[in-house]
Amino acid sequence: MQKLCEREKEAVIMNLQEAVNGIQPLDEKAMEQAREHWDSIAHPLHSLGKLEDMVVQIAGITGDPRVHTEKRVLVPMCADNGVVEEGVTQTGQEITALVAESFLQTKAASSIMCRTVNCDIFPVDVGVATEVSILNRKIAYGTKNMAKEPAMTREQAIQAVETGIEVACMMKEKGYQIMATGEMGIGNTTTSSAIASVLLDLPVEKMTGRGAGLSTEGFNRKIQVIKEAIALHKPDKEDPIDVLAKVGGFDIGGIAGLFLGGAACHMPVVIDGVISATGAVLAAALCPQAKDYMLASHVSKEPAGELILKALGKEAPLHCDMCLGEGTGALNLFPLLDTGLAVYHGMSDFGNFGMEAYQHLE
Repeated sequence: MQKLCEREKEAVIMNLQEAVNGIQPLDEKAMEQAREHWDSIAHPLHSLGKLEDMVVQIAGITGDPRVHTEKRVLVPMCADNGVVEEGVTQTGQEITALVAESFLQTKAASSIMCRTVNCDIFPVDVGVATEVSILNRKIAYGTKNMAKEPAMTREQAIQAVETGIEVACMMKEKGYQIMATGEMGIGNTTTSSAIASVLLDLPVEKMTGRGAGLSTEGFNRKIQVIKEAIALHKPDKEDPIDVLAKVGGFDIGGIAGLFLGGAACHMPVVIDGVISATGAVLAAALCPQAKDYMLASHVSKEPAGELILKALGKEAPLHCDMCLGEGTGALNLFPLLDTGLAVYHGMSDFGNFGMEAYQHLE
């Protein structure tokens, strides 16, 4: 625990450009071997649907058809957002620190789920407004209020992304085979709506929900704040770092870095809900190839959830009307992966069943 709390002196393992340059196409040979193995198993061809697709994708990500995901980790990026000053949330930013601390005490919803699905949790402070006893990568004590000034400097935006890259590489070095993304930051449905609206060129109204709970008056205020911040700062959608700096959050930047770092390290990374998916969109804007390393988990109840996944070209297997965040949706992908992999590794082929193999038909 003490090591988690100390700021390590190691440099970022790779910078943003190095990570982007290191992201390669998936290994087609490993994917074909995984498909052939599925087809050899005594079951109707592709009858496990997305479970089969995920295993094939992970084979391509890792370059190994012997797919394993037993060693897994959830990384919640934690940060505060200055825009809460505008009354866009039901609760104050003190909740961010409380939940961030609770991750390691098995009190948060996601940490309780982690215990259930045999997943470690590794929360990171990238900008909580107070001191907290999790891994310290604090860029600042929260962002600025984007309604009045840019949320952060360009340098801070790059630092947020590179922090995520560093942590992803750290998880790979620790032996994790798959990483789920999560977050904690009061006000981050406001920043995620702003980023997604700009990068996807969609109306703010379509990308904005009630977050953790807002009255109609508060909801309308939230939409207005986002629209005014975008009009004030004019973020350049062709420059993802500019968008993050002007209307984003440290947590979303960190999540984008997790996706980029995971891809550069050949590790599958699971998208959670709308905030995590916004980080995925940001990562994809920086490096389109990174999308191939992302696994969708669920369709968030937030209005932007389905729209963002569609933009990423992803179909989530779970539709649970969840919008809690923290990585809770991503964690629920693991039992599906477990059952799919149990069949992939444990079921006999057609010959052992005394059956003729199914054939691919035109």
